[in-house]
Amino acid sequence: MNAPQYIKPEDLLSVLFSSPNATAVYGGENIHILSANAAMLKLWGKGKAVIGQSLEDAVPELKGQPFVGILKKVWLSGETYMDKNVPSELHVDGRLQLFYFDFEYKAILGGDGSTRYILHTAFEVSDRMAAQLVVAEKSRIEHQLSEELTAINEEYQASNEDLAALNEEYQTANDALAVLNEEYQLANEKLMIFQQELQQINLELTDSEARFRTLVDNAPVAIAIYRGADMVIEQANVQMLKIWGQTERVIGLPLLEARPELTGHPYVDLIRRVIDEGISHTGYGVKGPSNQEGEVHQGYFDVIYKPIASVAGSVSGIIVVASDVTQNMLSRIREAEILEEMAVINEELTASNDELMAYQKQLQEVNTRLEIALDASNLGSTEVDFASGKMDSNDQFKKNFGFSASEAFDYDDLFEAILPDHRERVRGLVQQAIANHTVYHAEYPIRWRDGSLHWIKAHGRPRYNDLGAADRIVGMTSDITKEKHFEQRKDDFLSIASHELKTPITAMKASLQLLDRMKDKPFSPLHTRLIEQAGKSVEKMGVLVDDLLNMNRMSENQLQLDRSNFDLYQMLSMSCNHVRLEGSHELKLIGEQDLMVNADEHRIDQVVINFVNNAVKYAPDSRVIELLLEVGKTEVKVAVKDFGPGIKPDTLPNLFDRYYRVDHSGKAYTGLGLGLYICSEIVKKHGGRIGAESVIGEGSTFWFTLPILPEVGLSLGE
Repeated sequence: MNAPQYIKPEDLLSVLFSSPNATAVYGGENIHILSANAAMLKLWGKGKAVIGQSLEDAVPELKGQPFVGILKKVWLSGETYMDKNVPSELHVDGRLQLFYFDFEYKAILGGDGSTRYILHTAFEVSDRMAAQLVVAEKSRIEHQLSEELTAINEEYQASNEDLAALNEEYQTANDALAVLNEEYQLANEKLMIFQQELQQINLELTDSEARFRTLVDNAPVAIAIYRGADMVIEQANVQMLKIWGQTERVIGLPLLEARPELTGHPYVDLIRRVIDEGISHTGYGVKGPSNQEGEVHQGYFDVIYKPIASVAGSVSGIIVVASDVTQNMLSRIREAEILEEMAVINEELTASNDELMAYQKQLQEVNTRLEIALDASNLGSTEVDFASGKMDSNDQFKKNFGFSASEAFDYDDLFEAILPDHRERVRGLVQQAIANHTVYHAEYPIRWRDGSLHWIKAHGRPRYNDLGAADRIVGMTSDITKEKHFEQRKDDFLSIASHELKTPITAMKASLQLLDRMKDKPFSPLHTRLIEQAGKSVEKMGVLVDDLLNMNRMSENQLQLDRSNFDLYQMLSMSCNHVRLEGSHELKLIGEQDLMVNADEHRIDQVVINFVNNAVKYAPDSRVIELLLEVGKTEVKVAVKDFGPGIKPDTLPNLFDRYYRVDHSGKAYTGLGLGLYICSEIVKKHGGRIGAESVIGEGSTFWFTLPILPEVGLSLGE
C-alpha cells in the first residue's frame, strides 16, 4: 500500500500520470477511456475531451487495426498482453502517420477475479524501427554489391575490355555505400538520443522514489516496508525504529532476525497471512512488544498492514503503519480503575448502614472506553524553499491551515497563522533541527482567517545542498483540533465526576458521624432528619453512578433493550409523577391517545424524565411544561416543550455529545453532563432520531422519534 494518510492513492496516481511514459486506464467491455496522461494523449494526437469515450470512438483510425480486439480479449480473459515493434497508423498533426510501439495491456483484477480495469502503457519505438530498417537496407545493399562484385570478377576474367566500365560501376557502388554510411550514422545518433531520454526517465523515477522515501522517513507515524517471504526490512523510519528500540543497522535483515522478541507472536502470522492472501488488515489498540532502552515492554498500537503488488500483480511485500497509543490505552485503563474504586467505595458505604439499603442501587463494574482518535489519514505534506519562502504543498496541507487547494500558501502565511506566542518556539525548533540534522516535532495552535482556532501537529526534516547548507525542508502536518478539544472535555469530565461524587459522600459521612455520636441518646426529630439527609446523599450517588454505568454500557455497545408493546400516551400520562406531586409545574399532555408502540418502556420513560427534569431545572419560571405527541407515516414523535430563557444557537449542536456541559451564565448546577448523551444513545438504539430546538427568550423543545416497525405497526384507539 501507499503510506495511508501519507501518500494517498490519488497522489500516487497523480505521480504515475505525471510520468513521460504514455499511460492510460480503460474500463468496461467496450473499452472506455477512464484516464490518460499527457504522453498518451500526445501519441493519439487527441485532447482531454476523449476521456470517458470508448477507444474506437475517441481514436477512429484504430478501426481495422487489431488493438481494440486485443483489449476486449484482455478484459474477458483477465490475462495481460504484451508486444513489441507493433505498427499503428494514427492521425497526428492533421495527417495519418505510421508509428511503431512497444506496449502492454495489463488486466487489473478485482477481489472476485474479474477484470476491473486495464492499464495501458506504451513506448514509441519508431526511431528504433527506422534504425533497424536502415541497418537491414545496408546489409541488403552490401549483399547485392557482393554479388555484383562476384559477377564483375567473372566478367573481368572473361574480358579485360570491360574493366573500365566495371571500375565506373564499382565507384558508383562506393558512392552509394557512402550515402548509406551517412544514413547509418544518423540512425546511430537517433539511437543515442533515445538512450539519453531513457536515462533521463530513469533519473526521474529514481528521484520520485527518493521523494517517497523522504516522506516515509519524515512521517509523524511509524512506517516500515518488508519484502519477500522472510519479511526482509527494506525501509523503516525513525518512528518505527524508536518503537523497535533499534537503529538503521537492521535495514536489510529479516524481521525475526532484527526483532527476535517477535518469535511466536501472532503479529508475525498476521503479516504472513496479509502477504499470502493479499488482503489489507487494520487493528486498533493491538498489544505488542516494544523494545525501549534494551528492555522489552508491552505497548498498545493502532496498525495498518497493506500488501504491495509487483508489476506482475503478485504480492512482493507489505507496508506497515503503526501509531503508539500506549498512553491513551493506559489512561483508559486508569479511568476504569478509578471507576472501580468508586464502586468499591459505594459498596462499603451501603454495607455500613443497613437502614439505607432501600436508597442504594447495586454498583456494577465500569470500564469506560474512549474512541480511538488516530487516523493515519488527513496528513498534509509540503516542501519549503528557504530562499524564496515558496511552499509546494498538497491540498490537505493547505486545508489544515484554512486555505483552499487553489489558493497560494507560502512560508510567511504559515507563521502568520500560528498564534504569536508560539511563533518563536516553532522557529527555534526548525533552526535546532537544521543545526543538528534531525527531525523537528511540534504542536502549536493556529487561527484560520475566519477567526476559528485549530491545533496542528507537525514534523519536518531539513534538506541540504552540495555545500552543506539547508536550502529547504520537507514537512508533514495533521489537524489535531478534535483530539485537543476531546482531551480538555475528558479532563473536565473527570474533575466534575470526582467533585460531584465527593459532595454527597461528605454530606452522608457527616450525617453518619452525628448519628454515631447520638446512638446512645433517645430517638428524636434530629435522628430522622439526619437519616433522611443521608438517604438523599445515597440516592444522589446512585443517580451519578447510574449515569456512569449507562455511559460505560453504551461505550461498550452493551446497552440491551427489553422491547414490549405498550400504550405510549398512557406511559406519558404516568411519567414524571414526582414533578406533578411537587406542584411547582403543570405537565400538559397533548396528542393521540391509545397509541401502541413496540419499544423498551423503561428506557423511553427514562428519556422523557430526563427531558422534563432539565425543563424544571433550567426553566424554573416556566409554569407549564408541554408533552407533545405526533404521529407520522413512518415514525411517532415525542417532544417536551418549556417556556424558559432558551438556549444559545451555537450550543444546540453539542448538547448530546459525551462529556459536554452547557455554561448557564455562571449558575451552578449539579450533575455529570451525561443525561442527554445517554438519552441520545437510547433513542439511537431504538433506530430513532433525537434533537433540540430553541429560541432565546421563548423557550426550548427537546424531541425524539421512534420508528414504526413493519412487523408490529402502530395502533390507534377508536
